[in-house]
Amino acid sequence: MIRKNWYGFILLMAIVVVVVAGCSNVGSAATDNRVSTATSPTAEESKEPVPEPEQRVVSTTVAITEMLAALEVDLVGVPTSSKVLPARYDAVTKIGNPMSPDMELVKSLKPTQVLSVTTLEYDLKPVFEAAGMQASFLNLTSVESMNNALKELGDTYNKQVQAQAIIGKFDAKVAEIEHTVANREKPTVLILLGVPGSYLVATEKSYIGDLVRLAGGVNIAEGETVEYLASNTEYLHQSNPDVILRAAHGMPEEVVKMFDKEFQTNDIWKHFKAVQNDRVYDLEEALFGTTGNLYAVDAIDALMGMLYP
Repeated sequence: MIRKNWYGFILLMAIVVVVVAGCSNVGSAATDNRVSTATSPTAEESKEPVPEPEQRVVSTTVAITEMLAALEVDLVGVPTSSKVLPARYDAVTKIGNPMSPDMELVKSLKPTQVLSVTTLEYDLKPVFEAAGMQASFLNLTSVESMNNALKELGDTYNKQVQAQAIIGKFDAKVAEIEHTVANREKPTVLILLGVPGSYLVATEKSYIGDLVRLAGGVNIAEGETVEYLASNTEYLHQSNPDVILRAAHGMPEEVVKMFDKEFQTNDIWKHFKAVQNDRVYDLEEALFGTTGNLYAVDAIDALMGMLYP
């Protein structure tokens, strides 16, 4: 009887050892699996980082080039200009005049983006397309549209901080001017855009017209849908503006001489109130471009002295 019990006890102990050993092995296997899972790199982690595609940007106007320099964007092509371009682009290829860039040269740079302005789109878009290139035309005809263009460029080239700093400066100046002129009488203004040999009337749809509006002036060519109109001195005299602004472009010194001769030899100008009151001003080309530019704040400040002497 005792022997049978002893054999039973030995059998029971053997079963316990086998069960414990089995549990131990299962636990060890589970631990091994956990370690293996934890230390094995996931498919996502094992992928090498994908480099961003190279940006090869060509700017065809001075204003856009200056904006991109402020945003700290590298370029492979910039316009040829008598104006001094940002030093950042001293070694960059010059691609020709903004109104007639060298298409073969631009194409040879293998650009990922070519930038121009909407005021040149009608003339340049078919030329770029004929050369097998697509250009982006930025709207710089007002401070607001320029801010929108800056935001878009900032988003495109991951320069949002730089873009917002510039936009914030413009917004602050506009708010300041609105407060300053809120209770002042708004002067009527005639804006003449001169180029060698002729001149046009700039409407409120033009960039300079927008600056005048922001400064509290009332453009005598208000309500027009185009940026510039042909000049008609009889019509202009009927509007009899408080202020005449003369913007010289192309060859500024030559255009100023043309304006002076026109005002001296055409008798009708002496009947203008602005002429009689000595309120005819020549705008500095560096500040008052035909498209929006980084000097908008300085330009508005200059206008304030002309509109509210």
